[in-house]
Amino acid sequence: MQANFINFSQAEFIKSSVKKQDFPVLYLGKHPYPEIAIIGRSNAGKSSLINHLTQKKNLVYVSSTPGKTQLINFFFIDNRLLLVDLPGYGFAKVDRELRKSWGEILANYLEDRPQLKLLILVLDSRRDPSDEDAAMIAWAQSQQKKLLFIFSKTDKLNTSEKKQSEIRILQALSQLCPGQSISYIPYSIKDNPCRLTLQNKISSLLSTS
Repeated sequence: MQANFINFSQAEFIKSSVKKQDFPVLYLGKHPYPEIAIIGRSNAGKSSLINHLTQKKNLVYVSSTPGKTQLINFFFIDNRLLLVDLPGYGFAKVDRELRKSWGEILANYLEDRPQLKLLILVLDSRRDPSDEDAAMIAWAQSQQKKLLFIFSKTDKLNTSEKKQSEIRILQALSQLCPGQSISYIPYSIKDNPCRLTLQNKISSLLSTS
């Protein structure tokens, strides 16, 4: 296990906010701590993923109504980095004005956060990447941000469906990320080895930032 391994054993809630001037900045010496942000469609399983990764059942509220989270949540992890839970996007039943405000909230964070070192994009393994997913990928590429894809909810698929899903999503991503290596993890919150795989991947990607 690498020396810079991040265990995600300590997770402290810092604050929730939507305005750029309210975003926390924690410093290690003269430099801000690195940040990783988790984003995806409103029903992709972001909150469950964060709770599973940190092994804290209620660190992030898991709503039965997709799209309910409208704030950016900041967590301090292991005195090493900030984990940022971004609002979900693309839920069809949310009214247009609220969806527009989400776009503004995301832009407030994404467009001026140089300490953002890794963007984790959660994709429901049962669905193809959406137009919003494609837009987020394009933004990350334009800003030269590292991307890690999580193919979530694999426990809802059988073995054959998992393989077909992985092939299908990777084909879609290869068109969105031509000529680039794609970092991804098929993920089930019912499968604890997935957590260690994700910890290792995050630690590795941050060590090369």
